[in-house]
Amino acid sequence: MSTPRVLLLGGHGKVALFLQPLLLAKKWHVTSVVRNAEHEAEILALGKDKPGTIDVLVDSLDDVKEVSHATKVLDKVKPDIVVFSAGAGGKGGPARTRAIDEVAAKCYISASLAMPSVKKFLLVSYIASRNGYPPWWTDEDKKAADKVNQEILPHYFKAKVEADEHLEALTKKRRDSGDKDFQAINLRPGSLTDAPGTGRVKLGKTSSRGSVPREDVARVAAALLERNDTRGWFDLLEGDDPIEEAVENVVRSNHDGLEGEDIQRIWARPT
Repeated sequence: MSTPRVLLLGGHGKVALFLQPLLLAKKWHVTSVVRNAEHEAEILALGKDKPGTIDVLVDSLDDVKEVSHATKVLDKVKPDIVVFSAGAGGKGGPARTRAIDEVAAKCYISASLAMPSVKKFLLVSYIASRNGYPPWWTDEDKKAADKVNQEILPHYFKAKVEADEHLEALTKKRRDSGDKDFQAINLRPGSLTDAPGTGRVKLGKTSSRGSVPREDVARVAAALLERNDTRGWFDLLEGDDPIEEAVENVVRSNHDGLEGEDIQRIWARPT
């Protein structure tokens, strides 16, 4: 791709505010989707002194009920890469969580994967968004994940795992149709903090317990997007490995973040 064009959904989110300058530093073009027009100046300021270009599209994900809505946005922006870094953030209760984290996410996934010009889709999920247990989790990891998913954030869990599995199911269909190059990247951080990023993480086979600075989530997302060989589910916590080294290690090891999931059930999902 010459000068990649990125459609970033949830442009005023905390991770996205870190991610956009990183993409602009690569000379990429970013279209940032925000709900509130009052945030436009703040978003545009992220492009100051950066070699890339940025523009803002005001459009509420609360209004995305059909795939056709997402398709119209994609037709307008014509991105090569789509990043879904949006979320209800606990505002609006279970109904809004489902509206954004599940319905809007699935609409953009469906629209993007139906468009051959979209070569990469990065979805920001969370580390415990699974119906199964990966083999590298301990019993304590399983208990901690179950507590989050069943007691603390049950509506969020249901919405996120729906979106995660939808992306995997449609990726399988696109791959089976002959597109072996498409990259579906599911970035799955632990608890997010506002601590300064360290540039060092644990990526791939991690515990279900732990945290990671939002700044480092953005750095990892940028590193995954920059390469053409990053695909699948990537769990992420703060750690000791420099980010570029961590990404190289998961690629070189053929990391399969979907281990422990009922992959045949996921691939057979109605889409």
